[in-house]
Amino acid sequence: MSKRAFIKSYGCQMNVYDATRMADELARQGYEMADAAEGADLILLNTCHIREKAAEKVYSELGRLKGERALIGVAGCVAQAEGEEIIRRQPRVDFVVGPQAYHLLPELIAKAQRGEAPVETDLAEDKFAHLAAPQKRAITARGVTAFLTVQEGCDKFCAFCVVPYTRGGEVSRPVAAIFAEAERLVDAGVREITLLGQNVNAYRGPDGMGGTASLAALVERLAALPGLARLRFTTSHPNDMSADLIAAHRDEPKLMPYLHLPVQAGSDKVLKAMNRKHTAGQYRALIESIRAARPDIALSGDFIVGFPGESDADFEATMALTRDVGYASAYSFKYSPRPGTPAAGREDQVPEPVKAERLQRLQALLTEQQRAFNAGCVGRTLPVLIEKPGKKPGQWVGRSPYLQPVHIPAEAGQVGEIVEVAISSAQGNSLFGAPAGMRRDAA
Repeated sequence: MSKRAFIKSYGCQMNVYDATRMADELARQGYEMADAAEGADLILLNTCHIREKAAEKVYSELGRLKGERALIGVAGCVAQAEGEEIIRRQPRVDFVVGPQAYHLLPELIAKAQRGEAPVETDLAEDKFAHLAAPQKRAITARGVTAFLTVQEGCDKFCAFCVVPYTRGGEVSRPVAAIFAEAERLVDAGVREITLLGQNVNAYRGPDGMGGTASLAALVERLAALPGLARLRFTTSHPNDMSADLIAAHRDEPKLMPYLHLPVQAGSDKVLKAMNRKHTAGQYRALIESIRAARPDIALSGDFIVGFPGESDADFEATMALTRDVGYASAYSFKYSPRPGTPAAGREDQVPEPVKAERLQRLQALLTEQQRAFNAGCVGRTLPVLIEKPGKKPGQWVGRSPYLQPVHIPAEAGQVGEIVEVAISSAQGNSLFGAPAGMRRDAA
């Protein structure tokens, strides 16, 4: 009888990717993946520590799992940040593993089965050199789009962020290793790859010839891979948005016209306090350069409201920048103090009601912009990569170049095909349409 493992991930796309690599490692140990915790032999919570609520969700989930007979492991950034505190707070946890130590899962499981409670949060070793390669059958089952981590960690030390402490400094994977993984993905039917990194455009990976490759050079190399139709990357820092990467958006048709470029705030005073090392004016100028290179690009961003010391005028500067840029989508949050970060100890914390009111206003503006962008797609013909069946019978759902979900009739094509779709309507976050005529495949 096979063993069954359930992995629940919180937070960012990198956690989604890490979950797939842990699943590949566990498959090598004889585990099959389960769809629910109930009845599983192993339960792994792959955690996020970026915001307070995300960490508390983990402890809440652990409380609900007390009755399960499975081994329980906590992985990810909460594991890295809190280590043995997790087992102290929740003795039901059998082991803790940080995001750089997933290759040690077999060893940690064996120790837990012997009654030990191992905690492994070493940041020093290259996990990718040890992790099991994904099996073709598993890749195919996950669909025609895939994440691929190319860079981890961050050296920016923004005053609000725990990433440098939970993921370590910036490390880039070698080009050859990334290309080999991309080849396996494409061979298993993947058509679109999103390159991931905590600060992905800081990528500087060994190129195999004694030098280093930029993200733009990596994109160029991957774009030449037969069968790969689309490339994306996330998340970027404005200070690493280099000229060659901007040019890649102009010159490489497989690189989709969608860019997530967080600014966090529109006030220079707040940006300085955040240690962002750029001004609002520099960000605006960068957006102008990007749009000059790729006029149809859709922009996404991150915003934090209520950072310590943020005045009404500072917040209005964020609103003004948002109006000036015009985002197709965005993520916005109230500032949440994270233990160990410089901003957490500041005495000029913004009251919660003020943060809530500001967030409501900003989100209303961002929602208005997103709806306007989506409405602007109505009447256009867009290439849509068909990904999976829609919620309704006889319907496919795919993605536009701008990452919007697009719902189309099932007779439009097959999963993995790129179809020219005449967009007829926009509802909520999604577009709707029908084939415009001849099917086009970009690869």
